[in-house]
Amino acid sequence: MTDPENILEESPDIDTFGGRFSRALDACELDTDQFARRMCVKPGTVSGWENDRSMPNFHRLNKIAGLLGVSIAWLLHGVGQGPAETEADKPEDMAKQLSRLKFLHAQTGQLISKLQLDLDRLAAADR
Repeated sequence: MTDPENILEESPDIDTFGGRFSRALDACELDTDQFARRMCVKPGTVSGWENDRSMPNFHRLNKIAGLLGVSIAWLLHGVGQGPAETEADKPEDMAKQLSRLKFLHAQTGQLISKLQLDLDRLAAADR
């Protein structure tokens, strides 16, 4: 647990609220629908929080933090008590995630190149 007197000395988690919320949701092994039922909100509302499309009202933050086992300060600012480390944080799992990310990055590059070629072809046809 974080010492409240030293909270300002911590390096903050620089992720967004949605990123921190999503990680905490994963760590407590609840899916969006289960969490929505516990919070008495629609799954789309929880999805909006996860994707930074919206923020929960202040009165909901205490319940969210309690259900996820994190501090309100961590959810909002990335300092304080975050989720406990899970099995997914093992180096071999992180290596798999990195490999998948590199694959997706390569696919994105290919799509960007194809789109650029299509745009160049269209521009040449208009001349």
